[in-house]
Amino acid sequence: MLARFCYNRAMIEIFDTHTHLNVDNFAGKEQEEIDFAAELGVVKMNIVGFDKPTINKSLALSERYDQLYSTIGWHPTEAGSYSQEIEDMIVSQLDNPKVVALGEIGLDYYWMEDPKETQIGVFKRQIALSKEHNLPFVVHTRDALEDTYAVIKEVGVGPRGGIMHSYSGSLEMAQKFVDLGMMISFSGVVTFKKALDVQEAAQKLPLDKILVETDAPYLAPVPKRGRENRTGYTRYVVDKIAELRGLTSEEVARATYDNAMRIFGLDE
Repeated sequence: MLARFCYNRAMIEIFDTHTHLNVDNFAGKEQEEIDFAAELGVVKMNIVGFDKPTINKSLALSERYDQLYSTIGWHPTEAGSYSQEIEDMIVSQLDNPKVVALGEIGLDYYWMEDPKETQIGVFKRQIALSKEHNLPFVVHTRDALEDTYAVIKEVGVGPRGGIMHSYSGSLEMAQKFVDLGMMISFSGVVTFKKALDVQEAAQKLPLDKILVETDAPYLAPVPKRGRENRTGYTRYVVDKIAELRGLTSEEVARATYDNAMRIFGLDE
């Protein structure tokens, strides 16, 4: 285990902006995961729900723990089951003060559980909902970056902005999303040896436009790659971005923490 790191807030403070502490992998181990994360400086977490069970668990966890927050929405691999009942269920929670964003929503052409037209329609509808309820939206995109960009450009980003979760594209494309009003969130992918495009984006994007996350239990960073990811491992993402940018981990942690607080509309 990494030791505690001192800086101007007594210890480094990291905000994991996208984790799935609400999935079965962590059932009954939530407190252990929160305590472990704190040892690595990860002091706030956004728990992302993407279907009924994970939405309910996200809400329950954020209600139980002050340092946990919820993002709820309908994942693109579930697009075919989106209905008025589902929408009503999501909307009923969007005014909950612990709900900080709508997501993860978007397009997934890798699994292609539903036709592109279905996914695009559900994506557009949920972006509209996020704007109606004055929330940022969180985007999942896989093998669909160009269409994702086209949809966001067409529908427009509201004043609260949006987040490209676990970004895996180029610097050029990242800048195009930033120009639309999006922030770019980096996961353990940025630590992968061959992820040169992602590393360039993490190195060169404006510091006030980036966030850090784990997407735990998926996408564990180096040196934990191949194992189950843990939200505490956001520390390795921070360390890698600091290395790429020639900054200290404390500087990256502070900037990304403040960025998260700003986009989620939180106040210390």
